[in-house]
Amino acid sequence: MGSFINFTLDRKDQIFNLFLQHIELTVFAVVVSIIVGVPLGILITRVRKLSTPIIGIANIAQSIPSLALLGFLIPVFGIGSKPSIIMVVIYSLLPIIKNTYTGLINIDAPVIEAATGVGLTKSQILLKISIPLAMPIIMSGIRISAVTAVGLMTIAAFVGAGGLGYLVFSGVQTVNNYMILAGAIPACFLALFLDFVIGKVEGLVVPEGIRIAKGEKIKKRKKRNKKFDRVIAASLAIVVIVVSSIAIYNAKNKKVIVIGSKNFNEQLVLGNMIASLIEHNTDYKVERKLNLGGTNVVFSAMKSGDVDLYVEYTGTGLVDIMKQNSISDKDKVYNTVKDYFDKTYGMEWLKPIGFNNTYVLSMKKDIANKYNVNTISDLSKVSSKFTLGSTMEFLNRSDGYLGLQKMYNINFKNTKGLDGGLRYSALNKDETQVTDAFSTDGLIKKFDLKTLKDDKNFFPPYYAVPLVNKSTLNKYPKLKGVLEKLENKISDEEMRNLNYKVDSGEKPEKVADDFLRSKGLIK
Repeated sequence: MGSFINFTLDRKDQIFNLFLQHIELTVFAVVVSIIVGVPLGILITRVRKLSTPIIGIANIAQSIPSLALLGFLIPVFGIGSKPSIIMVVIYSLLPIIKNTYTGLINIDAPVIEAATGVGLTKSQILLKISIPLAMPIIMSGIRISAVTAVGLMTIAAFVGAGGLGYLVFSGVQTVNNYMILAGAIPACFLALFLDFVIGKVEGLVVPEGIRIAKGEKIKKRKKRNKKFDRVIAASLAIVVIVVSSIAIYNAKNKKVIVIGSKNFNEQLVLGNMIASLIEHNTDYKVERKLNLGGTNVVFSAMKSGDVDLYVEYTGTGLVDIMKQNSISDKDKVYNTVKDYFDKTYGMEWLKPIGFNNTYVLSMKKDIANKYNVNTISDLSKVSSKFTLGSTMEFLNRSDGYLGLQKMYNINFKNTKGLDGGLRYSALNKDETQVTDAFSTDGLIKKFDLKTLKDDKNFFPPYYAVPLVNKSTLNKYPKLKGVLEKLENKISDEEMRNLNYKVDSGEKPEKVADDFLRSKGLIK
């Protein structure tokens, strides 16, 4: 417990900032859901033939896996807050629409007939009779949506929108339970707080007679507590104003260099390294959209202009993006991707940073020794006894498991697609026996694993290189020279040690800045 408290105190500023981001995203999504969902619920009570298709569409939308839905939204809306908010809004609509519809159609017919009899119009009946009577059920749907939205919004970290999910997913990747808790606990408190606030709002908007009829114990009073009502209303107004202002400010404040990264520690270190290098050597402003996801997510963000630059690997550019066959000559790979990306995407590969982060297969030393496995060819002879636990990206890449199967005739007993950090935990618990890794992974050192020699030279070279949109280089003329200060500055061993520091609990930004200072690149 003491260690967790120390961890929290050490990262209190980061946790607080991510907590505010989570509030901003969640409240905005819930407000939009209410604005869209309640009118739709009212509409389908008036036009009953629309109720089946609208509720059916909402049901189908909620059945789509959240990550898949994000995948569909990213090509249209890019990365950041937009796809995250839209995803949460889509998931939040069903309970709001359905509860609004259910509450309105279940009002006793004699009540509506009496209202009609005294001369009220349909609009007056809706506003003065139907909605107040249905309000307890409507508010129940809103409460469900709000609490659910808090949890769903953690996925926003996958696409660079920030929030508490950044801590949760970073903790999973680094096998750091303190980091997971630092993200999960505030999210739980936020869900409870939102439920509490909406419960108070429900008490204000539900007519007192209905609350009494439901058995609520209310003391008789001649005057309602107007002061309390005003405090609640003012608080909600402030939240909406602040959220709207921040959203408008973020939308307008785009005159910055946006730096992206993939979702593993090495990329977080490199993303922070590039950002600090620019900040300390120029007057340019930067925005860090780190931990975005796999190659496809970050590269799509580059193509759409949501990201200006990130560190890519030459082998990934050749095989995963260009869909070319593997090449073992590092210079040929570099020149091939440099020429292709320039002509096809208007992007420039700068000078290599130095290290080669190629794929390797890893095992626990005792298992490798038991079966005398030193190379991938050795592994292929006994692979039917083992389960491969690797990243989902590796399982689906031609320069990963798909190509490895063909070249080495390797067939595992089973394969499991896992998160980057979980694959090491599964290996450590003997749930899997083989995993993919990068040659510079700090977790190889942390878990004392054996890496197998690629004796047929299947994996292409993966030299890390800053990849930049040429339009960004034209807009910021000092940028290229600053980034090339990193040329050949990081060896394989140095990168492995930097990753190990983050795996052991140090902040990626601190590890990045300490390294830059050690090389005299920043003061």
